[in-house]
Amino acid sequence: MKAINKLILAAVFMLGLNACKPNLEGYLPLPGDANFTTYVAIGNSLTAGYADGALSADGQQYAFPLMLAEQFALVGGGEFKVPYMPAGNGNNGSGVTKRILYYLTNCAGQATIGSRPASGTASSLASIANKGPFNLMGIPGARAVDISSGIYSSLNPFLNRIVETPGFNSILTEVLRQNPTFFTLWLGSNDVLGFATSGGLGSIDPAIPMPGDLSAVNQVAGSLTVLVDSLVRRGAKGVIANIPDVTAIPYFNTSPYNGVMLSKGAADTLNQLYTQLGLTHITWKEGANPFIVEDTTVAHPSLRVRQARAGELMLITIPGDSLRCAKWGVDPTKALTDEYFLDTDEMQAILSHTAQYNAAIANIASTFNIGLVDMNAYFKKFTAGFVYNGVKLNAEYISGGAFSVDAVHPNPRGYALVANEFIRVINAKYNASIPDVEVTKYPGIIFP
Repeated sequence: MKAINKLILAAVFMLGLNACKPNLEGYLPLPGDANFTTYVAIGNSLTAGYADGALSADGQQYAFPLMLAEQFALVGGGEFKVPYMPAGNGNNGSGVTKRILYYLTNCAGQATIGSRPASGTASSLASIANKGPFNLMGIPGARAVDISSGIYSSLNPFLNRIVETPGFNSILTEVLRQNPTFFTLWLGSNDVLGFATSGGLGSIDPAIPMPGDLSAVNQVAGSLTVLVDSLVRRGAKGVIANIPDVTAIPYFNTSPYNGVMLSKGAADTLNQLYTQLGLTHITWKEGANPFIVEDTTVAHPSLRVRQARAGELMLITIPGDSLRCAKWGVDPTKALTDEYFLDTDEMQAILSHTAQYNAAIANIASTFNIGLVDMNAYFKKFTAGFVYNGVKLNAEYISGGAFSVDAVHPNPRGYALVANEFIRVINAKYNASIPDVEVTKYPGIIFP
């Protein structure tokens, strides 16, 4: 009887332990319904780890797909080969090194900070195809419309250095060589970004889009569909990310349209000058004033100037000191030309195409039952600003904490945030429990 009582007590004790034992399943790294054995990341410079205006080995080590691959390794992910750049200070594709910050004294005698290309040799773009194929297929400059073009691999030096047969192999063929079990896809930004960063100088919806053009929506949608269909048919699962609004990055936010600050005396002097020139449609006041920009809608050359309008974007490429010292954007003979700003019509075209690209991407995600990473919504968080683990982040140039010196691409900390947004969607879509990347262990902008 005592033996039976002991068994009963033991059983009750074990039941009590099981009842009190925490459910650790949600905290264990698990792959869920996905297979991460062969992970391939497809994209452009944002996928490559491009930062500070160039691709370098230093930047590539902070590519968000590499961060993902490290987390995927916890749930069965295999080798992840990166086409690392060789020694040097990076390369922007034209032999220019990455940009670095430096302190300077501007023309007004004020201490400030600027950026310049790093000294030293640019990294070589010589072929390393014999080391491939590579899991990191982030190709700086690549657009969605370039996915299936074999000729493109002879035109883009970053793709040329890694493909098996330049001029023949495309992004698509290089990806399929690896027979991925899982993929991330983030392409399409350059189909609009090239047009935006050129100040809208390119063509809109051309039959054969050139770099700097605004690609037709049906071409972008068709190219992405072909890629995703090719992967899913082979059994791969994955996620696709949409395109951030260009207004969410510092490149288009640093110089306000009304960045000409004047005293009352300076404003009065300019008003007299503009009246004498017959430019009475332009007026100046004390405080903030719009820049003077080229107005291509006016036929007479001497009248082809106006003040920038609210909603138009000034590009960060506006020469900084010259705004104050050489009076660009103030002197009527030095109006900012189209390459330095996006006017209302150009902005409308950009926003419309971005919305249509993203609608097509959402449709692809739904059609092929893959995850959708809403990077458009996520990047808008930087515009408003937010706090992550006590660190303030926003879209301010240099001080914002998430973007690199080139004002377009994230810094390492920004890429870590991107990685976690991908992880969030992957976990939700595939019932996985992949741990987040520890964002704060990655650096922000490095000051001189």
